[in-house]
Amino acid sequence: MSTGPARVVEIDPTRLDRWIDGFTQRHGVPERSPGADPGAVPLVLSAPDGAVAEVLAWAPGVVDLPARLGLVLVRRGGYAVGLAEGDRLTDHHCGTRYAQSRTAAGGWSQQRFARRRGNQADALVQRVAQQAADRLLEPRGPVVDGLVVGGDKALVRQVLDDPLLARVGELPRREFYDIPDPRLKVLQDTLRRGRATRIGIAEPP
Repeated sequence: MSTGPARVVEIDPTRLDRWIDGFTQRHGVPERSPGADPGAVPLVLSAPDGAVAEVLAWAPGVVDLPARLGLVLVRRGGYAVGLAEGDRLTDHHCGTRYAQSRTAAGGWSQQRFARRRGNQADALVQRVAQQAADRLLEPRGPVVDGLVVGGDKALVRQVLDDPLLARVGELPRREFYDIPDPRLKVLQDTLRRGRATRIGIAEPP
């Protein structure tokens, strides 16, 4: 986009046609074309007044919204995993496995604290990986087409690196690292964001 700083909006995929109608009313009938990389930007709307909207792919190389999504959210204050068909959670589990983050004194006390904190984080990762495997995997492979992850980036990476989730970790995914401690409401909100159509907009000067 060359018309100015772009902003990104997230809309329900069922409202895309309505959003395009509104864009047309505000800026005129746009020219429609694929992006330079259709795997990343399948549709570009170029309006006569200079406004440009790019409808972004769900994930790099994945244009269409996956029908079934797995969700894995984890922070030190809790975790949530879920299985979704369309906009509906069909299975989920939320839990708390607190891993300490407070600083301790130096010397042997600090080393013991660090070991205890590491053990708690390891237990959290193993618990989340097992809960995710129970819901997102069958013997033949993943039961989902895409993954939505969020929370603490380092913990999420450790969960997806767990051997239990080797095949799940290879799926295309969206990432949200700005979420609070996962609870059911957070899981539902993240599913909504994970399904949203993203549109990059540049307004005319």
